[in-house]
Amino acid sequence: MTKDQLLTRLLTRRSALLFGAAACGAAGTAGVLAAVTGDQPVRPAAPAAGPATHLAPKPSAYRLQPLTGYGPPAAAPARPHVRREPLLRMSGRGRSMVLTFDDGPDPRYTPDILDTLAEYDVRAMFFVCGEMAADNRELLARMADEGHVVGNHTWSHPLLTRLSRGRIRSEMERTCEVIEEAYGEPPVWFRAPYGAWNRAAFQLGAELGMEPLAWTVDTLDWATPGTRAIVGRVVNGAAPGVVVLSHDAGGDRTQSVRALRDYLPHLLDSGYHVTVPRRQYA
Repeated sequence: MTKDQLLTRLLTRRSALLFGAAACGAAGTAGVLAAVTGDQPVRPAAPAAGPATHLAPKPSAYRLQPLTGYGPPAAAPARPHVRREPLLRMSGRGRSMVLTFDDGPDPRYTPDILDTLAEYDVRAMFFVCGEMAADNRELLARMADEGHVVGNHTWSHPLLTRLSRGRIRSEMERTCEVIEEAYGEPPVWFRAPYGAWNRAAFQLGAELGMEPLAWTVDTLDWATPGTRAIVGRVVNGAAPGVVVLSHDAGGDRTQSVRALRDYLPHLLDSGYHVTVPRRQYA
C-alpha cells in the first residue's frame, strides 16, 4: 500500500467516527427531551446510499414556556400625602359646596335624605360607621347606584386620641372592608369621630389610601337645636368650597331630614352647585 492510499484510509475512518459520535449525541438529546415531554424520541434516519447529505432536524414537540412574574414590577398604587391637619374645604372654582352626613347609615333617616338628594339630583358624602354599615349594606349599595361618595368614619365611633395605634388601624380597616363589599369600592376619604385627629390617624389613613376631610360649617344638628336653627347655619355659612357637617344617625335625626328639605332648594336657587369633591393630593 502506497503512502497516499494509507492517508486516504485514515481520513475515511476519522470521518466515520465523527459521524457516529454526532448520531449518538442526537439520539441522546432526543431521549432526554422524550423524558420531559412524553414524546417518542426522534431517531436519526438511516444514511442513504450515495453522497452524504445534511438533513434538517425534525422539530421537537417540546416548547419552552415564558416564565411568569418577571419583567418590570407593577406600579404601586398612589398613596395620599400624610397630612398634619385635615382638609376643611373643597378645592376648585365656582360656587360649589359639599354636604356631608356622619354616623349612618340609619334605616330610619338615611332613606329620607337619599330621597331628597335624588329629587334635586344632588350628590353628597356619607361618612359611615362600620357597625352601622354592616347591618345596612343595601343603603350603601343605593349610595353607589345614585353617585354618592362613601367615606370611612371608623367602626364604632371612638375617640381616636385615646386609642392605641393598633386599635385605630382595626377601626379603620374593618370599616374599609365593609364599605368595599357593600359599596363596591374602597373609601378614599376618612373623617375622625368628634373631629379628634392625631398623628396615627393621619398616617394610617394615608396607608389605607384615604384623605382626611373635616368640615367648614357645623350644623350642630346632633344637639337637636331645631329645624330652623339648622337651616340658618347652612344658609348663613354658604360659600364657595364650604363643607357642611350634618348627621343621618346617632340619635333622632328628624330635624336633619326636615332641614335638608328646606335649605337644599334654597342653595340651588342661590346659584350653588352642591356636589362631591374630587380626590386630591398635595
